Amino acid sequence: MSNLIADLPLDERPREKMAKFGPGALDNAELLALFLRTGMVGRSAIQIGRDLMQHFGSIGALGSAGVAELSKQPGLGLAKACQLVAAFELGARAVREQIGRQPLDAPEIIYRTFAPQLAWLRHEKLIVALLDTRLRHEGTVEISSGNLNETVAHPRDVLKPVITRGAYGFVLIHNHPSGDPSPSKADEIFTRRIIDAADLMQVKFLDHLIVGRPDAGREPYFSFREVGIVV
Repeated sequence: MSNLIADLPLDERPREKMAKFGPGALDNAELLALFLRTGMVGRSAIQIGRDLMQHFGSIGALGSAGVAELSKQPGLGLAKACQLVAAFELGARAVREQIGRQPLDAPEIIYRTFAPQLAWLRHEKLIVALLDTRLRHEGTVEISSGNLNETVAHPRDVLKPVITRGAYGFVLIHNHPSGDPSPSKADEIFTRRIIDAADLMQVKFLDHLIVGRPDAGREPYFSFREVGIVV
């Protein structure tokens, strides 16, 4: 059996298949093959795409892998890893751009805006979204990136970009690598410290959202505003 895409029937080749039927007709491995373009000895680009899906388990997990991790995967290397990371980043930016004209005044909107970049990370990351007077997103700043289970930051680290950039207010967002967005005691203590600091500096603290992943019987996020801690 040939390992070359060129040896496939014409209507099974990813490029021709997309041109005829649209991108929805391609599975994940075939879409990845269009970015990879070439395979390696014994493995076509489609097969490498399937290997990547098997290794990472989902498009979300693959999209959260960085250049260093991807470049170590068989058949990739630095150039192809950069291409994939760039493609996922463009997709995430497109989502944020579509939602960007809406106020970030509801946890569902905050989640949809930032889940693509946070939900599948294997470590915790804390970011602050800066808001204008209409509560629209006007910039994002990474505050800290931690180990598997926690990230550490001081309230001054959170408030500094809010104040120096003249933002009206902000939303705090971080992820739980386990996928369970339930807050820890440390999450609650940290949130209350941010509330006090924001009050002191007279800036609007709209919400602290913990990003998880969808699972039966629970929301994929936790909002401190929804439970009345942030008001």
